[in-house]
Amino acid sequence: MLARRFQATYGMVCMTLVTTFTLPTTRGDEGMYLFNDLPLEQLQARYDFRPSDAWAEHLQQASVRFNSGGSGSFVSSQGLVLTNHHVASDTLQKLSSAERNLIRDGFLATDHAQELRAPDLELNQLQSIEDVTDRVNASVSEGDSPDEAAKKRRGMIATIEKESLDQTGMRSDVVTLFGGAAYHLYRSRRYTDVRLVWAPETAAAFFGGDADNFEYPRYNLDATLFRVYENGQPARVEHFLRWSETPVVDGDLVFVSGHPGRTQRIFTLDALRYLRDQRLPHVLDTLRRKEILMQQFSLEGQEAARRARDELFGIQNARKAYTGMLRGLQNPATMSSKGASEARLLSRLEQSESSAAMTEAWREIAVVSEERAATLKDSVSLRSDLFQLALRIVLLTAENAKPNEERLAEYSEAARASLLNRVLSPAPLYRDLERVKLADELAKLAEYRGFEDELVAEVLAGRSPEQVASAAVAETQLMDVSVRKQLIDGGSEAVSASDDPMIRMALQFESAYRASRAAGESLDERERQAYAVVTAAKRLIDGKGGYPDATFTLRLAYGTVKGYQEDGQQVEPLTQMAGAFEHAKEHEDQKDFELPNSWYQAESRLDPAIPLNFVCTADIIGGNSGSPVVNRAGELVGLIFDGNIQSLTSDYLYTDEQARAVSVASQAITHAIEVIYQAPKLAAELGR
Repeated sequence: MLARRFQATYGMVCMTLVTTFTLPTTRGDEGMYLFNDLPLEQLQARYDFRPSDAWAEHLQQASVRFNSGGSGSFVSSQGLVLTNHHVASDTLQKLSSAERNLIRDGFLATDHAQELRAPDLELNQLQSIEDVTDRVNASVSEGDSPDEAAKKRRGMIATIEKESLDQTGMRSDVVTLFGGAAYHLYRSRRYTDVRLVWAPETAAAFFGGDADNFEYPRYNLDATLFRVYENGQPARVEHFLRWSETPVVDGDLVFVSGHPGRTQRIFTLDALRYLRDQRLPHVLDTLRRKEILMQQFSLEGQEAARRARDELFGIQNARKAYTGMLRGLQNPATMSSKGASEARLLSRLEQSESSAAMTEAWREIAVVSEERAATLKDSVSLRSDLFQLALRIVLLTAENAKPNEERLAEYSEAARASLLNRVLSPAPLYRDLERVKLADELAKLAEYRGFEDELVAEVLAGRSPEQVASAAVAETQLMDVSVRKQLIDGGSEAVSASDDPMIRMALQFESAYRASRAAGESLDERERQAYAVVTAAKRLIDGKGGYPDATFTLRLAYGTVKGYQEDGQQVEPLTQMAGAFEHAKEHEDQKDFELPNSWYQAESRLDPAIPLNFVCTADIIGGNSGSPVVNRAGELVGLIFDGNIQSLTSDYLYTDEQARAVSVASQAITHAIEVIYQAPKLAAELGR
């Protein structure tokens, strides 16, 4: 009931947040800034550079978001899009087969006819941003309970998105910012005809493997090129990035335009304790379990290893990232710094007229964190592609029967096209892999809830998890896209009448899923209202909050090309092409440290001094993978592909003392395409 007690303060303080803009106090080059609120004064003061409106507009529209998770940019007038190999790996996996392993062996289309269409890839190009905070907040009344407020807010957001879709035809997403103190409508152009043009071998893109992941120095060509099409022809693109003729050097000012996934810098000390003591250990336990499962499946043969490769890579990457995040929170200095900062803020808030309601917001977050900890093992959404398809079909047909404003967010009219793109994807599914995944998910569900749990007993019906998974995967018809479409077109009646075992299982889970989701949304609403007050309080007291936490929406970060000290040694900011061969020799006979044959065959023709990778102080996080790095002139100089191990605490706390963003140098990309992969025509198209 606390939400009711500080609702009035929430509205008052949020209005102040939205209308009061002060120069934020940040650490070094900290910041993931909105394109409609760039830090112009900071850049002018620190670097004697003030980007023009035209500069920002061009960079915004040259940037794209990958629905598979990641960023990219247009790099030619004929629709070429540059991103990372690891961002593209989901598509590379779906385009591969037992006879053609694109992830391992790479790919090159020598003309447009050879370019391979991605089965379900969607790219979003941001066109405009509109502040809709007043409309969203006006939908919630002071006396509303969290459940009521969540429904009303969700309904208004769906209405705004539908109106925008009808008016513009563009993808329309209302994004929550500043913890709930602001809401912006993002309109984006959708590209769904996306084709693969070039990808290097994994041995080049992920050279050094897991051992070098999140480390530096690096020697990776983690890059891939796609092309977007319109009406069956390469798209004509007005805003694309030109290539810098000059490589970056130590000290250069650079900018990163990308889509950071999620940060929690607004989190209170109690929320960070929940992450440290409950959430992250739980996530890591799940990832380790999945990693072992996928490794065991991979041992069944080369084809099994190929089928599991992309998912295993994602799990291992996440496991290492979350380990670094947890290590950062387990460092007493991190929590001490956060605690001291919060204590100072709360002390100053005692002088405010609304101090009681403001400090109550902190207490509410602590309560919500405790309640979240109690429900960590209550999830009923099984991580199996076939089950997820079934659940989405069940929910989609049920939600379609409701007014748009009452639907779950991802089933609204504005989200429908993107949802159908995924549900009706022709990407291959593998029964053997799905069986293993579903069996483990059912086993985990039984372990968490107990075999006597009503849902577990209903689903298993006296059988083992392996028996249930084997029967469901063997008998389901959802492998066939046409069957999925027939069910969707037939609506709830067709779904209810279906005897498909995967659909029947999803129907068994539907009620529990909806209950779990409603409980989560209620917690989200309470937390949202509290964090809106927290954010506003911070902004009013000490000027912080000049940029909101990351939300997988387009942001601009900046920094300089700069090395750092590690273990008493200076780490230089740039590596060269020659260093890749030296690194391979130093790790001779070690797995993941052998360059592909194409590199050795071209070694004598390569310019050894061309920069291969570099680091900078720009503030990035997961989701920034594939982001373009540009110079003052807006020319491409690099491609973000990683952060170093010291950057993994940036989810919660940024410092540029050691944290660095790692990029592929743009010159290395063109040089490799021309010399190693012998595609001079493609190399010449880049930046033109």
